[in-house]
Amino acid sequence: MGDDGVATHTVELDAGEAIPSLDNFDALMVMGGPMDVWQKESHPWLQAEITAIRDWVAIRQRPYLGFCLGHQLLAEALGGTVEVAGEAEIGVLSVELTDAGKSSAFLEKLPARIKCFQWHSAEVSRPPDGAEILASSPACTVNAMSWGPLAFSIQFHVEITPTTVAEWGAVPEYAQALEAAFGSDGIALLEEKTGAQMADFNANSRQLYENFMAVARTA
Repeated sequence: MGDDGVATHTVELDAGEAIPSLDNFDALMVMGGPMDVWQKESHPWLQAEITAIRDWVAIRQRPYLGFCLGHQLLAEALGGTVEVAGEAEIGVLSVELTDAGKSSAFLEKLPARIKCFQWHSAEVSRPPDGAEILASSPACTVNAMSWGPLAFSIQFHVEITPTTVAEWGAVPEYAQALEAAFGSDGIALLEEKTGAQMADFNANSRQLYENFMAVARTA
């Protein structure tokens, strides 16, 4: 975004920061986190975030991009259902583009099978009315979706860096899921696997960014 001349304003809701007025913004990106959409009692800011997403996407009809929790929050905000995943996805895995995904401007120039990083134990079990499923995996049908012409979200990760696995592994909720899936040496194993794919992750991340910004700038 810096290379692209885009001015950004980051809000750390989990650190107690408030959502500012959205009037002067052109696009909204919502990132991931270890909390679940239904944990509003322990994370009260989730309700404010859901309300803001609904306002942004359904009322203002502005460009939106969600990652992981941001993907699930989009579904929740628009009336979909998010539940504990029938099968957690953790590791370097693949998602397949659906026919809708192959024709989506958001996924233009991406391979039909995307190698990606997964670390989630909840999933969108029912997409909101009007949503299109753009990518799926055997364990998670709604791995990417769109709602209308301007809102997009992905359950998987391509936005990672060489330090992401270690940083996320330090979060207790993530660490528990990782140990359950890979044992005590899970971080080292994931670092090795993600390192081998990092060039492709970065290339796909840049392509997704360029695709999203092309849509956003047209809007």
